Amino acid sequence: MRYLFEDHTLDTERRELLRGADAVSITPQAFDLLDYLIRNRERVVSKDDLISAVWNGRIVSDAALTTRVNGVRSAIGDTGEEQRLIKTLPRKGFRFVGAVQEDQSVCSAVASEIHSEQPKPALPLPDKPSIAVLPFTNLSSDPEQEYFADGMVEDIITGLSRSKSLFVIARHSTFTYKGKAVDIKQVGRDLGVRYVLEGSVRKSGNRVRITGQLIDATTGTHLWADRFDSQLEDIFDLQDQITSSVICALVPQLERAEIERAKRKPTESLQAYDYYLRALSGFYQFTREQNIEAFRLCQAANEIDPGFAAAYALGAYICLQRKTFGWTSDAAQERIEARRLVRRAIEIDKDDPTVLARAGQVMSGLLNEVEDGLALVSRAQELDANLVIAWYSSGWQNLFLDDVDAALKQFNIAVRLSPLDPLLFFAQTGLAYAHFVAGRYDDGLSWAKSAVLHRPNYLNAQFALVACYAMSGRVVEARAECARIMQAKPDMLLSTIIPKLKTRFRAAEAIERLAQAWRIAGVPE
Repeated sequence: MRYLFEDHTLDTERRELLRGADAVSITPQAFDLLDYLIRNRERVVSKDDLISAVWNGRIVSDAALTTRVNGVRSAIGDTGEEQRLIKTLPRKGFRFVGAVQEDQSVCSAVASEIHSEQPKPALPLPDKPSIAVLPFTNLSSDPEQEYFADGMVEDIITGLSRSKSLFVIARHSTFTYKGKAVDIKQVGRDLGVRYVLEGSVRKSGNRVRITGQLIDATTGTHLWADRFDSQLEDIFDLQDQITSSVICALVPQLERAEIERAKRKPTESLQAYDYYLRALSGFYQFTREQNIEAFRLCQAANEIDPGFAAAYALGAYICLQRKTFGWTSDAAQERIEARRLVRRAIEIDKDDPTVLARAGQVMSGLLNEVEDGLALVSRAQELDANLVIAWYSSGWQNLFLDDVDAALKQFNIAVRLSPLDPLLFFAQTGLAYAHFVAGRYDDGLSWAKSAVLHRPNYLNAQFALVACYAMSGRVVEARAECARIMQAKPDMLLSTIIPKLKTRFRAAEAIERLAQAWRIAGVPE
């Protein structure tokens, strides 16, 4: 269901809040609170109602509840003084008073076709120990510490991923469970893994406590649990302890070198690391404002530690995100800056797979140096076989270089490593184009529909859908989809699209066939 109010859209299926076409940063609990208020907008919702629905009956202070309500108001452009959308009724509760429209048709034609298809079979377990790390619960009194808890999980996933004896689900898929009560067995079935790691983080002053428990998702049996306390300046040692403990619990016969390979201290500066975690959190919000702030935080991290390779690579990756989502203000200057950041990151650390993968994506996607980008990403894959961004980046790069079979293999591995990824539409769109180039238009059409369903405003997926419709003989649908695109982008011309394709695709035949399909659909010259 989608709820439309003012210029906002609350999409309950994809758990997204949009302002226009831009995603709005909102915590999972705040999302659930807003969802509950809108669903029950015909009545006053009491404090007890909210606590029961959003916090599952846990004890919540009035101050914490007020903080969450104010967070929701901020996300939707309301204030406690104005109360234009959410009204507080003293001693009674809250009510959503804005005008709401309900919309059940998300790309209705595409959605209906997708939902009419047979459900996907359960994912088979890999042939080696497989694990998903769920978001850790933030037990700190400050909700702003969410970024710290999320950063801890990100680094634990990275550490586990470096063990070549494990199959590790990517962060994006596991974070779809953030803020939700979960059935561990169902998580195992959804993600196709045998083991699940869950835990909590409490940061207070200069101390941090992390608890973790490892569960066999096939049986629900607890295999290992522990609590780790440390001074904040020893946080990297703490991460190493957790990573090593999990590896030893899963695969006792692993050599010590395998465990040591999982350890990596990114920086000596705790402040630089804190800025980096904040930047990473902002990057995942996918908004123009957070993109700008994330870039500033990366710069701040590198001012403190000029040898922090991951911060340079993330800064370059943020430049690529700007291009992908149309937030670029000075394309030439941002390419110059991205090139500088990529070079600096690789000079500092040629063996960090995440650094290499991000740098490789920037080289290919922003600087149009596809071969060099593929070389960096291939090196990242050698170092970390579980790094999903390396797999879907490699898929795109092989597609540009006209190696369709390699592209299909890379995209399919990416989908398996992160089957619930909010960024899944990147790999799905790549699969659509790969099948299109191979002349399998019906297969391409299926993937394009999935991509559009996951991210309706992703223009690249919409173009793939139009092309596959046109070349599979479904001209009416192709022209209908094209007309929708042209409403949003009335200045779009083939004369501007084709030159951009030529900077990427090495196969002239693929470019010509795409142009032919878009002409059939009605894209003007």
